[in-house]
Amino acid sequence: MGSDDQENHAIEVHLDRMLDERGMSLAELASRVGVTNVNLSILKNGRARAIRFTTLTRICEVLDCQPGDLLTYRPPGV
Repeated sequence: MGSDDQENHAIEVHLDRMLDERGMSLAELASRVGVTNVNLSILKNGRARAIRFTTLTRICEVLDCQPGDLLTYRPPGV
C-alpha cells in the first residue's frame, strides 16, 4: 500500500459526537484513556493511520460505547 492509500482511507471517526453526547472534553478523555491530547486529536480529526486495539478498548470503556459507535466505513463516492 502506498502512502496515498493510507492517507485516503474511507473510515470516518465520530469521536467529537461521542464527546459532545457525554459532555466530556478531549483533554478529559485523553487523561482517562492514558494517551496524549495530540494523539487523540489526530484520531478525532480523521488523520490517524492506525489505532491500537488497547487504545480503542480504553476509549470504548471510558465512553461506554462500541467500536462501531466511533468508526464507520464510507465507501469512496458516497
